[in-house]
Amino acid sequence: MKKSERIFLILMLVLAFNIGFMGHAFAYIDPSVTSYAIQAIAAVVVAVGAVAAIWWRKAKKKVADKLGIDENSKKSTEADVVEDDDDD
Repeated sequence: MKKSERIFLILMLVLAFNIGFMGHAFAYIDPSVTSYAIQAIAAVVVAVGAVAAIWWRKAKKKVADKLGIDENSKKSTEADVVEDDDDD
């Protein structure tokens, strides 16, 4: 067993021992703490949703490229509008 593995194992055992024999904490949770916790959870949900949307878009584009599907083939474009300001 390597020295780093032995140190990791000892740290895990100490952590497990501390968690196993932890006493009760008689503490008051302030409403501002719960508000902060809700904001943090909402931020995580939004961030995970954004990452999932970006990942989905990239995966969808890769699959479309592999299958030779053009996403813009059914889209129509408008003609360019050219304005002439001749005051003759």
